[in-house]
Amino acid sequence: MTELSTFWHIWVSVIIIGSMVACGALIIVTKKGQKYDEETDQTTGHSFDGIDELDNPLPKWWVYFFWSTIIYGFGYILYFGIGDWTGFRDWSSHGQWQEEMAKAEEKYKPYYDKLNAMTIEELAKDEEALATGQRIFASNCSVCHGPTASGSEGFPNLTDNDWLFGGTPAAIKHSILNGRNGAMPANGLKPNMTDTERTDIVAHVLSLSGREGSGDAAKGKTLFAQACTACHGADGKGLQAVGAPNLTDNIWLYGGSEAKIDFTIRHGRAGVMPAWKDILGEDKVHVVSAYVYSLSQNQE
Repeated sequence: MTELSTFWHIWVSVIIIGSMVACGALIIVTKKGQKYDEETDQTTGHSFDGIDELDNPLPKWWVYFFWSTIIYGFGYILYFGIGDWTGFRDWSSHGQWQEEMAKAEEKYKPYYDKLNAMTIEELAKDEEALATGQRIFASNCSVCHGPTASGSEGFPNLTDNDWLFGGTPAAIKHSILNGRNGAMPANGLKPNMTDTERTDIVAHVLSLSGREGSGDAAKGKTLFAQACTACHGADGKGLQAVGAPNLTDNIWLYGGSEAKIDFTIRHGRAGVMPAWKDILGEDKVHVVSAYVYSLSQNQE
């Protein structure tokens, strides 16, 4: 649960208190010196379909009820607080959440201590540990990688053996703990690349996985050596140290059609995997790492 900054506490407080004050001012202004329940023949000047709108004051019961809600609102603020002020009760939803989380951490600490005493390889063979890891994954990771961890465009498939930053237990845990930032610059290391040159490079990239493009693959190979090999290597098999993907297979994070590859080279890519160390804690990251590791162990 993320703490709000002081600005947002003030912003919320001003909107809430300001709205309540504005409602009270509206009641006073609309009274216009009239007595409540005092009917009049004076109209507002608004007429529709032969019906005139009378300028009668608000009913007394309605006004009193409206004032009571405003007074109740201020009483609620004084008792429960607003923004980062906890009120006379000294309570906040965030404080209650922290208290409940502390109780849960204390309750489940022995269980996670037992799991953390095991290696990721050992956990990957433990059905109970995998069930725990799957629940953590479903609650935190499936929104991007999908409920079956098969990914989607822009989000890696975690069930195969194609890993941008490495698929060893240590590499997977590092990715989850600290997050990853994948950055491909537009046009690689050749920022002044022309459309024709880009088309030729795309043709060469397609040839690496046994396909043909509309450009000249031979020229594209020379251009690829200038603009792309620093990360993807001369053979196009990528470099896990920087998260550069293998271009010789048919696994494409952002799509492998000629148009998609052209778009990727033209505009670049900036993939971000958030760090989960401070969100889940190292104990849960250790367990979910074992679950993710297990997903690709039955792949050839």
